Amino acid sequence: MPEVSKLQHIRLWPVRYLLTSLTGFVQSLLPCAARSSTTIGDPSQVSLEASPCKHCQDWVTINTLPDDALVEIFDFYVNHSKTETNGWHKLVHVCQRWRHVVFASPRRLNLQLMYKGKRPISEILDVWPVLPVVISQRHASRNFCWRNVAGALESEHRDRICAIHLSHIPSPHWERLAAAMQKPFPELTHLSVQPEGDTATSLPDSLDGSAPLLQELKLNNCPFQGLPKLLLSAGNHLVCLSLWNVPDSGYISPQDLGTALSVLSRLEFLHLGFQSPLYPASRPPPPLTHTVLPVLTFLAFRGVHEYLEDVLAQVEAPLLNKYYVSFSMNPDFVLPQLHRLISHAKSFQTCDRGAVVTSVDAIQFIIYRGTNLVLALEIRCTEWDRQLASLAQVCRSTFPHLSLVRLGIADDVPQVHWNNARWLELLDPFTAVKDLRLSYQVAKRVCPELEQVTHVLPALQNIILYDLSSMESVPKCIMTFVAARELSGHPVAVQLGYAHWT
Repeated sequence: MPEVSKLQHIRLWPVRYLLTSLTGFVQSLLPCAARSSTTIGDPSQVSLEASPCKHCQDWVTINTLPDDALVEIFDFYVNHSKTETNGWHKLVHVCQRWRHVVFASPRRLNLQLMYKGKRPISEILDVWPVLPVVISQRHASRNFCWRNVAGALESEHRDRICAIHLSHIPSPHWERLAAAMQKPFPELTHLSVQPEGDTATSLPDSLDGSAPLLQELKLNNCPFQGLPKLLLSAGNHLVCLSLWNVPDSGYISPQDLGTALSVLSRLEFLHLGFQSPLYPASRPPPPLTHTVLPVLTFLAFRGVHEYLEDVLAQVEAPLLNKYYVSFSMNPDFVLPQLHRLISHAKSFQTCDRGAVVTSVDAIQFIIYRGTNLVLALEIRCTEWDRQLASLAQVCRSTFPHLSLVRLGIADDVPQVHWNNARWLELLDPFTAVKDLRLSYQVAKRVCPELEQVTHVLPALQNIILYDLSSMESVPKCIMTFVAARELSGHPVAVQLGYAHWT
């Protein structure tokens, strides 16, 4: 089996460079006796580079490779290297044989036509074989491009559209595009829509049932009243569901979302975020039964914590191992459902690193397993004291058995906002931490408080300062803390580390 790294230098433009790059890879596919020197000429008659083996005398051209070997090379270029969707265009312009090989393997090479609205879609499709169409318009563009995109969605060619990616849709074009999606799209597998600015017009309810093969649905700032029906109809195939910046007009209740999730047995990624912290004052009791999401691995949420709790109360996710959650400030954080899922996840049992990051408008707690991020929890609040108090409460209730051995702290908060005593509340649950990575400023605030107690960070062995150039610049309060720990029988060493808090 050839080394994958040999393929990474393949380029298809110009053709001369492609053929030169392919020679080393092709050599690894052929027996030693079949290798010989290279001459550049007719693409189908290019010979291979001379072998160091003195017994190699035969000449072999690239045209000697069988079709299946070419398909392997083309597959890597089209599907596994950083090429655009229409990258296969360069392949079919090399020679007639390559054109035949490419068009004979449309599924293997995942051949698709990228359409960006620069010309009417009929002019594009007339010059190519019948292939799936990807409609993509991701940036602000000229009005005629958006009109052409809308025309493509309204045309008789919609049964060939396999993906729709539209972002920053100008308001004058949104209503027509939303209406165009009322028609069936029998081959659609990926739908990503993001209107520009405030949008009152919702995607039509009639989209329900019109995309039976949908695998990925991403709606950003996009109201969609018929979403629960669509999820129920697409449940057999949906792998990724992302509803981000959901406006108030597109609000979906936790109960309706839980009902929709009950049929999403193939869901792997769930992203849910709201523009405003609206939530009904009265909450129904949690359900008696749970929906199992057997392959869900990543959950992202932004909103009020009560909403997330009501959603999680309805599900079981045995493979869920990566979280991003961002909460609006609340004086009473209680997260029993999040704790339930985390405590059952095997990935959290081996987490060894953590970090606390403060800023002027939020505080984050990040957990790693090795170098892999497992959880990022953010609390949005502009009052620094409340940031620390809220995170301390979450850590005590949600991560009581987390055995981190390394903890880093970074901050971007003006000193006038600090109440150093709050650090004791936050650090108290981290009884297994051995290495504490601090900046100079954070160390000056934390160490004087730790000096007064011995029960906080009982396993601490090292303080690593990551923004000092020499030991002579270590502040006096840190050395006082080190001396106090020495006297209490819990010695701590001070080290200089790399310029990073993790």
